[in-house]
Amino acid sequence: MSRTIAFVLFDQALGLNLSGPAEVFSLANRHLAASQLGYELLFLSETGGLVRSSSGLALDTDPLTAIESTSLDTLIVVGGAGASAIGSDSPLVRWIRAAAANVRRTCSICNGAFLLAAAGLLNGRRVATHWCEVDVLKSMYPQVAVELDPIYLRDGTIWTSAGMTAGIDLALALIEEDYGRQISLSVARELVVFLHRPGGQAQFSNLLDAQTRLGLSPGADTRLSRLPAWIMDNLSADLSVERLADAVGMSPRTFARRFSQVHAGTPARFVEDLRLEAARRQLEETDMPIKRLASLCGFGDEERMRRAFIRRFGVPPIAIRDRFGIDARKPTIPASA
Repeated sequence: MSRTIAFVLFDQALGLNLSGPAEVFSLANRHLAASQLGYELLFLSETGGLVRSSSGLALDTDPLTAIESTSLDTLIVVGGAGASAIGSDSPLVRWIRAAAANVRRTCSICNGAFLLAAAGLLNGRRVATHWCEVDVLKSMYPQVAVELDPIYLRDGTIWTSAGMTAGIDLALALIEEDYGRQISLSVARELVVFLHRPGGQAQFSNLLDAQTRLGLSPGADTRLSRLPAWIMDNLSADLSVERLADAVGMSPRTFARRFSQVHAGTPARFVEDLRLEAARRQLEETDMPIKRLASLCGFGDEERMRRAFIRRFGVPPIAIRDRFGIDARKPTIPASA
């Protein structure tokens, strides 16, 4: 038996907020075909007909009135330009409010959270949205506990996600809840994305954040922007200040001065942050022995990596693998399927 998912759209919705998650569910259907499980996708707008995304893509939609919300399993409200201006008395928000009472779970992608907030569905709940909308959402709806960093959050039957590709992470998490980690992992691999990015993971990865701060901060030397990617390609090397300076064509003294101008921590801590990110992803995505992983990521030995993980994450590497690794959960599809 398939689960029906309804995407709720409006003019100028962001195309990626829709197309990314929709493709995730479509790929899941391919992996679930033999079991006769999967998803039926519906695309709804206030009056139906063609809805144009912010990029000009047009999608044919059904009107809200054509659907009985009791037939839906999941409601997903996408974000886009003007979401914050859609008021609580609009027909779209009134329909969302009523439908949410009948579905198993209600979700938003990007600033689609504004519509859930306008419907009164987020009061007292922890909520994620696109980082650039956090302050506006907090200001308009002070009763909502908006959090800056998470990619997505679940609070009861309400799921909210950050912007753009975070909708893909949300869809993978929903599939995992419905049909198990192995199906979700198979879809993620086909999409060539990382699984599992925990919902509480920051919207910016350490690598992206580092590239941004080192290369784009006021007064930054643009040569520093090359450093994070170079480190990730050389994690097992001896990454001393002298080696880092040489990689970006600076003297050690100049490197130390320029680095301190744009980064609060030391170069050693910076390197450890990137090693931790690489190691965590390997723990989640592979079954590589921890001893070898520690060596490849530059920790030298298991004990040194274990101490670094406890300092940063509060748990040892094995706990990350047990919780988020590829064998963390078994599929929930019946064996006879």
